[in-house]
Amino acid sequence: MTDHCFSDEQRAGLYRAIHERRDVRSQFLPDPISPDVLARLLKAAHHAPSVGFMQPWDFVIIERIEIKQAVKALYDEANADAAGNYAGEQATQYRRLKLEGIVDSPINLCITCDRQRGGPHVLGRNTMLDTDLFSTCLAVQNLWLAARAEGIGVGWVSIVDPLKLAQTLGLPTHVYPLAYLCLGHVSEFLPKPELEITGWRSRLPLEQLLHGNTWDSGIDNEALMAAIRNSQA
Repeated sequence: MTDHCFSDEQRAGLYRAIHERRDVRSQFLPDPISPDVLARLLKAAHHAPSVGFMQPWDFVIIERIEIKQAVKALYDEANADAAGNYAGEQATQYRRLKLEGIVDSPINLCITCDRQRGGPHVLGRNTMLDTDLFSTCLAVQNLWLAARAEGIGVGWVSIVDPLKLAQTLGLPTHVYPLAYLCLGHVSEFLPKPELEITGWRSRLPLEQLLHGNTWDSGIDNEALMAAIRNSQA
């Protein structure tokens, strides 16, 4: 059998990036990201897989403070609405959370999805029309893992109205602002996701999320289950 595996060191680096990736909100430093590093991150995102090789993404790099402030205002408006979803102690906890670093981070990056990229019919998209959105999410993940390897923090600002964000950034009507990201050097990467540290939610046990062949069936592969339990020990 031909061995296509990475070396032990390379494999360890990949899994480290996956497990230590964090959604950064409050640890940003003002230090600029070097052009070489930013270029590598964008290239990593651009090398994501996409259905039908449609490559539906574009990258809006935001450095001007007036644009950041306009997006921050959109966040403040949406966040005030979102706070109304909670009551009691949970509402108090929600208002204490810092959920964005728009002005704090040196670079904001909006990764968009061109919903017309590739023409009226894209190979593989005939029955799952949202595969352009799914593909763009893979570009986000590529960038995020590459950023962790480079020591760059990334925070996804999802509490914002996408139509108002598109207007603020001057996007064409067929281009959707899929991910608004904050990028920058950080003072630290937290040992666990911040929402887990604050007690908002805990990571679900993988064993509870596995199904065998059909939804209502369990996993019969005892060796797999033992390996999962041992890897989490």
